[in-house]
Amino acid sequence: MHARTEAPDVRERVPRIGRGFRLQWEPVQSAHVLLYPEGMVKLNASAGEILKRCDGSTAIDAIVADLERTFATTGLERDVRGFLDVAAEQRWIEWT
Repeated sequence: MHARTEAPDVRERVPRIGRGFRLQWEPVQSAHVLLYPEGMVKLNASAGEILKRCDGSTAIDAIVADLERTFATTGLERDVRGFLDVAAEQRWIEWT
């Protein structure tokens, strides 16, 4: 019998900013932006807070915990995961 390798729990997935994109704070826009060769995406405050934690070493569950601690709230996991799904579709993030 071969040992079965379990897929990692989705909360343990580790996002990082996608290749070709650079996240930075843009004072003129007063917002985080994603820069890429063809242009720029201005992010709302929530998206900026999530993406700045996508450092390639922090898992989703830790990102959620940090956001909940920082903003003194609970129940953010569903929204964070939903945003990261969209961000992955847009190639703003990739999974390590």
